[in-house]
Amino acid sequence: MTASTAPVPAAEDETDEPPRPKDCGDPFDRDVLPTPPGATAALLRSLLAPLKARVAGTTLLLLLQQAAAQAGPLLVAYAIDTAVPALRAHERGPLIAVAVGYLLCALASGAFQWAFIVGAARVNQDVLLDLRGRIFRHAQALSVDFHERYTSGRLISRSTTDVESLRELLSEGLQELVAVVLSFVYISAMLLWLDLGIGAVAVASFVPLYLLVRLYQRRAVRVYGERSTAIAAVIVKFVETMNGIRPVRAFRREAVNDADFAVLNRRHERANGDALLEMARYVVGSRLVANTAVAAMVLWGAYRVTDGSLELGVLAAAVLYLRRLYDPIDRLGMFLNSYQSAAASLEKIAGLLAQTPSVPEPSSPRPLPPLASELPGREVVFDAVGFGYRTGGEVLPRFDLTLPAGQTVAVVGSTGAGKSTLAKLLARFYDPTAGRVLLDGVDLRELALPELRRGVVMVTQEAFLFSGTVADNIAIGRPEASRTEIEAAAKAIGAHDFISALPDGYDTDVRRRGGRISAGQRQLVAFARALLADPAVLILDEATSSLDVPGEQAVQRAMATVLRGRTAVVIAHRLSTVEIADRVLVMERGRIVEDGRPAELIAGTGRFAELHRAWRDSLA
Repeated sequence: MTASTAPVPAAEDETDEPPRPKDCGDPFDRDVLPTPPGATAALLRSLLAPLKARVAGTTLLLLLQQAAAQAGPLLVAYAIDTAVPALRAHERGPLIAVAVGYLLCALASGAFQWAFIVGAARVNQDVLLDLRGRIFRHAQALSVDFHERYTSGRLISRSTTDVESLRELLSEGLQELVAVVLSFVYISAMLLWLDLGIGAVAVASFVPLYLLVRLYQRRAVRVYGERSTAIAAVIVKFVETMNGIRPVRAFRREAVNDADFAVLNRRHERANGDALLEMARYVVGSRLVANTAVAAMVLWGAYRVTDGSLELGVLAAAVLYLRRLYDPIDRLGMFLNSYQSAAASLEKIAGLLAQTPSVPEPSSPRPLPPLASELPGREVVFDAVGFGYRTGGEVLPRFDLTLPAGQTVAVVGSTGAGKSTLAKLLARFYDPTAGRVLLDGVDLRELALPELRRGVVMVTQEAFLFSGTVADNIAIGRPEASRTEIEAAAKAIGAHDFISALPDGYDTDVRRRGGRISAGQRQLVAFARALLADPAVLILDEATSSLDVPGEQAVQRAMATVLRGRTAVVIAHRLSTVEIADRVLVMERGRIVEDGRPAELIAGTGRFAELHRAWRDSLA
């Protein structure tokens, strides 16, 4: 068989996943993942638990600030009823005492307020820092199937928009809530102490305000949930479009995308409008109740002053207290605004953090046995393995397969035949639903994930490079490797010359997704990374299908180097790739229909022989 870049007829393209059955109940199709009962409250407690002492300290500061701030009306009452009459008798002492006391209370209130804001800000930032770290770490720990079904745009929304909603609540909303609650307690106590009748009426006036708040909460839960979902959809569409900007431009999708984005944008606009409307209703209603209560109190109080049952200073203090009591009601609405938005966001974050990896770390991991020879390869056994997705439908019927240590096996077949699924089971991106995958006799589920990732490495069709230098990207295979080892791996693969020709050599920044170098060069870097990792088993998933002839030839030379002595599974898109294989598996509909050496299968009358003849005829 001669090398060629001609594709195998009817072979698969970039994706080998069979269509998955639709399931309207799939939680990954919704923006809100299922959240276990109590998970949201548990998340908030776990975030605040390490900061208990600091939370208590900031709460104490707010208590002191409120005590100092609420002393003002009492001093006004004393001034009207005592200090002013004393001044008429040429006694200035009481009035001076009132002025000094008022100044000291104002200074103390300001000092405690400043200390509270600083302390609360530090607590808030520590909570948000912890939460963002948790989201990032947990998202990385979740299995591949989660990321294949839950879009990256939603993850971005969780760690940006939703965390920002929580920041607004912690930075502003909670302070307002605590201030309102403390004001209510302080002022109610003061009014009841000043005059029992006025205090009782003031407390009774909170009943309609409470009912108004409850009505607003019920309506706002729905509105803010819709708003959070709407902005997530906008982010998802934006990220998806920017990530696929090349096919967007190539297939002139700009107008269609504009129309789709406009629909999502309008939905977000309507959700925002509904939230503002609910807030407006609450503010208008609360002000109506508050102003009516104050007006009634002034009229009743004035009548009592005229008949001598109430002192003027007490009435003045009561009115000041009532204004202080009702003024924060608008701010309470802002808190409820922040709270509903943050509650919806926190529920989504809690739902994300409640997801468990479908490929969990073993509780009692087993080590791999020592290598049986000087060669790095290990034996792979698929023992009665079957696989189906959670949404239903069998993808790989039960089968047995043994790959001896050091053997290179090419897997071919049409699109959806199950080739990539087989490779992902070997890489343990999925666990089989039946049977076991063994590496030198050890079930992959019993291997610690770091050891498994060192032993089994996959090189995909599109070599993904991270922003950073060429050396950094090669060192991903073994982060502790020295520069000498990195360069040695690149030389062995044949990548040293083109790397040295780059502006800064190995220190050249390849930029986002490696866009500074060609596809073939990115693939060579990926092979150097794999060689540096020195795995026992290497999986090549369509490693040359997107390359031109010179690029493919360079990568094939690199493949010969990196596969030497290792167990390898090569998902083959081109017949030229099959040349390096010791053995070929032909898959159809999840089953292995042919298994043999390339020359034997070509000489036969089976499916691979048909593919070979079709390829040969295409060259004529």
